[in-house]
Amino acid sequence: MTDEILTVRFFARLREELGTESLELPALPDLTAGDILAQLAARGGPWTQLQGDQPVMIAVNQAMAKPSTPVKAGDEVAFFPPVTGG
Repeated sequence: MTDEILTVRFFARLREELGTESLELPALPDLTAGDILAQLAARGGPWTQLQGDQPVMIAVNQAMAKPSTPVKAGDEVAFFPPVTGG
């Protein structure tokens, strides 16, 4: 059954605010990284920030990705806040 899931990881302030480092989700057919963001944001509370005013950066299998990037079973999807310079 492990081949039917994907791993979602959270970094920096997202990890702190969501209270979790990672979770596993079912790998549904035709799933995109944006679909995962929408599913998680629908949980309400702090999860809504995943689709809030500040964009969330996405990586799929450690490569930068867009919301339209397809994901499949066994993939690792990571979400993290944008990096700001100073």
